[in-house]
Amino acid sequence: MCGICGFVSKQNITREQLKIMNDTMIHRGPDDSGEEIYPIRNGYQVGLAQRRLSIMDLSPLGHQPMHSANGRISVVYNGEIYNFQELKEELKDYPFRSTCDTEVIIAAYLKWGIDCISRLNGMFAICIFDREDDTVYLVRDRIGKKPLYYELSDGNLIFGSELKPLMAREGFQKRIRKDVLSRYLFQQYINAPDSIFEQVYKLEPGGILQFHYGEVKTWKYWDIKNVYHEMRKNPVTDYEQAKSELKALLQKAVKSRMIADVPLGAFLSGGYDSSLMTAMAQEASSEPVKTFSIGFHEERYNEAGYARAVAEHLGTKHTELIIDEAEMFKLVESIPKYYDEPFADSSQIATMLVSKLAREQVTVALSGDGGDEFFCGYNIYENVRQAQRLDMLGGMVHGICNLPGLKQAGLEGKLPFRVRVIAGNRGKESKTQFGAGNYVTRAQKMVLGEGQPCHFEIESEYGVSDWQIRRMLLDMDTYLPGDILCKVDRASMKYSLEARCPILDKEVMEYSFRMDHSLKYDKGNKKRILKDIAYDYIKRELLDRPKVGFGVPMDQWLRGPLREQLTDMCSREYLKKQRIFDADFTADMIEGYMKTGDKGPATGENYSKLTWSFFTFQQWYQTYMK
Repeated sequence: MCGICGFVSKQNITREQLKIMNDTMIHRGPDDSGEEIYPIRNGYQVGLAQRRLSIMDLSPLGHQPMHSANGRISVVYNGEIYNFQELKEELKDYPFRSTCDTEVIIAAYLKWGIDCISRLNGMFAICIFDREDDTVYLVRDRIGKKPLYYELSDGNLIFGSELKPLMAREGFQKRIRKDVLSRYLFQQYINAPDSIFEQVYKLEPGGILQFHYGEVKTWKYWDIKNVYHEMRKNPVTDYEQAKSELKALLQKAVKSRMIADVPLGAFLSGGYDSSLMTAMAQEASSEPVKTFSIGFHEERYNEAGYARAVAEHLGTKHTELIIDEAEMFKLVESIPKYYDEPFADSSQIATMLVSKLAREQVTVALSGDGGDEFFCGYNIYENVRQAQRLDMLGGMVHGICNLPGLKQAGLEGKLPFRVRVIAGNRGKESKTQFGAGNYVTRAQKMVLGEGQPCHFEIESEYGVSDWQIRRMLLDMDTYLPGDILCKVDRASMKYSLEARCPILDKEVMEYSFRMDHSLKYDKGNKKRILKDIAYDYIKRELLDRPKVGFGVPMDQWLRGPLREQLTDMCSREYLKKQRIFDADFTADMIEGYMKTGDKGPATGENYSKLTWSFFTFQQWYQTYMK
């Protein structure tokens, strides 16, 4: 696990400047660093840099940039290739010097070219420089576990694992993209390929960028919708077969992620996914696995007792930390430093706390991320199924409410909230993304100028009629990489901790697409098959309970200790100088939010999420734009 950055540029970027860029990511790789610059043809030079967190082959032989034995290839890379030992068997002709997976990438490229990426099973952000034709490739793993930003300007390419190295480059233009802000306020993250800055992009999950003397090509070697339909050609419908084969794939994925030359443990919330990953890790280990959980004094957030019970059942070496609101609050001001793009998923704070706890004993931690998206675990999937059943009726209600006279009377706005949501869900490209329409309206009105739609209006691309499946695929493309994996990456790397996700193994993901949907969701039983595998290891009564999840008391904070700061951020004078938000509308909305109190999510009138998104944007702005 590391951080990488570099460039292909005609500008005179010195090694000292490259080191400044690289050192902005010292938290991602405190153990070693390397910066090199190579002149190439047509007036370009290539710069490659890496900050290293030593996981495999702790010796200097793992240093990067790493070069091929013949000098043709140079690589900087962030991540883990879990099948590197199998690939090494196929690459015996190469004169390996190290035992790390980076050198396997080099050997694979020399044998198979850039198509070697499809053979890699892991999480990664890679830059490959091929001196044979002066081509540079940027590559990102299939599901977007590892981040990779790039800037294209004046025929130059600059890239980095985070935005900080790009911002540290001399001459970088901090021009905010206002068109992404309404969607950010609504979704609470900025999804690839967009970023907060003009001319800066995120390489999409499963994506490759080729740069050759200023010419740029991008394509996907692994795309959710295409892989889904390809896998569906060979479906698995038998439940016992699916359970047996999926269990074996998960066991293999967990075992491969336990290969490390440093201490390893697991996050344990006590839910199905983290408990199953921990159980399989314990099964594969010759000694008790170290597990970590945090708890809260506030009972509505506290799952520590469940995690403790699972740990005792499995026999792990468990560490638990009970924290209070004050400890969570202390981390608020550090959010923009480590999430160097506006990001407003408040569970980032709890994720940072459990990462800090784990890092005191281990350098690698297993997590259960991906179980909800690939095996139908979120409550929204139940709501989506109900919404599809009621869609025709909702269309009739919408039509009646828009008859002459009734429309003028605003009848639809007077309907009960849930009825109003179903009736208003008329967007053909966003059927599974229904919600409070006034949230969308307010997010759009807050920002000056035209912006992107708040929803991802791409649902027809999936070619799936079942709304539940369609929403799962959409979440794999957007919410999982843009929010969940971003949250875990930045939170864990804040403390130089590597998080590994067995459920997001290539073979597991692709096998999940082959499974008939009824094996995942059956008459309201979400995540059916994953639960049944978990029951093979853990007593049912230890796992069966409502999903809680991490969160913070944002309403109390925004109306309490953050009130003065928020008031300054939304003052009309400040907003008019900033020229990003509609000063009058935004100030009125947030002032109203602070006065009215919590009306409850069922009304669609508690704007805490929009306000928190606004607050975290302004916090980011004051950190980087002042």
